[in-house]
Amino acid sequence: MASVDPSRSFVRDVKRVIIKIIRSGALLGLFCGLLDVTAYVEVANLSTLVGTAVVSRQDGRLALGRVGALCEQVKELNSLGYEVILVTSGAVGVGRQRLRYRKLVNSSFADLQKPQMELDGKACAAVGQSGLMALYDMLFNQLDVSSSQLLVTDSDFENPKFREQLTETVESLLDLKVIPIFNENDAISTRKAPYEDSSGIFWDNDSLAGLLALELKADLLILLSDVDGLYSGPPSEPSSKIIHTYIKEKHQQEITFGDKSRVGRGGMTAKVKAAVLASNSGTPVVITSGFENRSILKVLHGEKIGTLFHKNANLWESSKDVSAREMAVAARDCSRRLQNLSSEERKKILLDVADALEANEDLIRSENEADVAAAQVAGYEKPLVARLTIKPGKIASLAKSIRTLANMEDPINQILKKTEVADDLVLEKTSCPLGVLLIVFESRPDALVQIASLAIRSGNGLLLKGGKEAIRSNTILHKVITDAIPRNVGEKLIGLVTTRDEIADLLKLDDVIDLVIPRGSNKLVSQIKASTKIPVLGHADGICHVYIDKSADMDMAKHIVMDAKIDYPAACNAMETLLVHKDLMKSPGLDDILVALKTEGVNIYGGPIAHKALGFPKAVSFHHEYSSMACTVEFVDDVQSAIDHIHRYGSAHTDCIVTTDDKVAETFLRRVDSAAVFHNASTRFSDGARFGLGAEVGISTGRIHARGPVGVEGLLTTRWILRGRGQVVNGDKDVVYTHKSLPLQ
Repeated sequence: MASVDPSRSFVRDVKRVIIKIIRSGALLGLFCGLLDVTAYVEVANLSTLVGTAVVSRQDGRLALGRVGALCEQVKELNSLGYEVILVTSGAVGVGRQRLRYRKLVNSSFADLQKPQMELDGKACAAVGQSGLMALYDMLFNQLDVSSSQLLVTDSDFENPKFREQLTETVESLLDLKVIPIFNENDAISTRKAPYEDSSGIFWDNDSLAGLLALELKADLLILLSDVDGLYSGPPSEPSSKIIHTYIKEKHQQEITFGDKSRVGRGGMTAKVKAAVLASNSGTPVVITSGFENRSILKVLHGEKIGTLFHKNANLWESSKDVSAREMAVAARDCSRRLQNLSSEERKKILLDVADALEANEDLIRSENEADVAAAQVAGYEKPLVARLTIKPGKIASLAKSIRTLANMEDPINQILKKTEVADDLVLEKTSCPLGVLLIVFESRPDALVQIASLAIRSGNGLLLKGGKEAIRSNTILHKVITDAIPRNVGEKLIGLVTTRDEIADLLKLDDVIDLVIPRGSNKLVSQIKASTKIPVLGHADGICHVYIDKSADMDMAKHIVMDAKIDYPAACNAMETLLVHKDLMKSPGLDDILVALKTEGVNIYGGPIAHKALGFPKAVSFHHEYSSMACTVEFVDDVQSAIDHIHRYGSAHTDCIVTTDDKVAETFLRRVDSAAVFHNASTRFSDGARFGLGAEVGISTGRIHARGPVGVEGLLTTRWILRGRGQVVNGDKDVVYTHKSLPLQ
């Protein structure tokens, strides 16, 4: 369990689990009623309560898919040696629907016109109990698991002998790998109104699950709900934030509860009450979503989902969600102070950063060498080690880029458009920072320097998370840079995130963080896009093409291809696929290029045509980023075929044509829908510094906000400033609109 969150490390010792399930609806049209499925899963004491809303649809009928998925998780836990106990309810709902159906069938039309009397709840419970258990029996039989029914009432627990026998029976069932399924026997309960009377030892399914967790000495109680966990307020409100670890002293007075469950007796209030009682007595409790895929298994794997209740929670450090928010808020506050500085003051900060990098080069190189050595020992692939390495001259190059950036025109508060709206009413469109940026990057510590300098120049706050393989390099670079930031701005302008689990918390802060820029693998970018509501800017792949047209100067083509592939094979702007016009298949010029690539150690793979014609090993896929000394070669019929290939297999990053035919070149440049399209130039030019942007925060293949290498301009947005002399709208009666463009100066 290497991925276990520190606050969930207790799951390593869990054996018995109780699962409380939310009530379900009708069984496949047969029962057509509400099933209140409370799963008490005892995995090496695992107890799970599945709430009503989890196993029922919006119309109240049974959500068979979710119930089946829950049973499959129980089966898997059972196979792994966990002791699983379910707590369920729903007999009343099933019975009510059955009795209503029978009553409808036996009624005349005249009977149906009369007011319908409410059915007796206890009678409904008696009729529905067999149907409820038939559901579980059917589902578990399909999974080759045996289940058993245990009906209890509130008064039963007043008898010590009953409690002793209950424990003995459950232990026997668990030894036999049988799933005990508990349910309150509403048919003979002394409670007058089962869904309203809150007196007694237990008063609803949540409290029953909590009571059983203590009686049966469960190691964990899981309460499944229809939301992700406990929120600071109603989950539907944007200001509400999930609480990962409940601390009574901190959260009891802060939480505002919403409406009760749409189908069950209680709601989050009942779950929290049961969770507090159980956790204070020594059984950890997790409230999490029953809608989440494999949520029970994720809890037991130690993933940080839902809300944890633990008796020692108040002794732990502040939860990560709080520290993550504080880090983001601090970055925003510092960015506002940075914006208040003059242009010259912001410029000086960048020049000081450049000087500090050069002054600390030996220390930076030493820490980087330690990272590289550790990566090699750990067996990291060569492309990653190459990206990790700060080569000789790199610090000087970074310092030069920062000075170039510092000497560029100040991008903040520039008037982009000026309009006279009416007489003495002037509207200005101005540039301003986005706010707070979260950059997640892998391997390349030099990216930290580029991103930090761009953030300072654009007036943005910044949170950085680098790969664990570059922890020493990133730490020293962060310290050198933040030490150069004056106190009147604050070193918290740039925060360094050091643990992976903090990222999950930061990605939820869409009210504080304004943009996420992932720089790394396809997997990293895809995971981040799927995990946040914050806008994401970046690219998932760098599948760059060079197309050699039949009219190409082959000497020029050779220089471009060699540079695009071997100058920096691990870069996202390196050539991955070489497309060649079919007329050049047997040409000496192409042979010369292919021999040169092989001589430099490039492994060449062929598409279907090149594989057959030239005998290269067949490429597994055209949509593949090697990021190493390897590439794919394929032949195409003409420029349009090359364009079609790029659109089908490319990543809209950077693509190049080599040709002396200007008409063909224009066709390629106009029709290829990529962020950067080149004629007779290496794809390696697709870079912020080479474009004259000073540096780049990343390369975007998206079409919103920024595209291609993203420099300072991509980190800015706009705002409107209106200067008037007391004008009011008043139904537009006294306003004469001129909407006249004015000079910017």
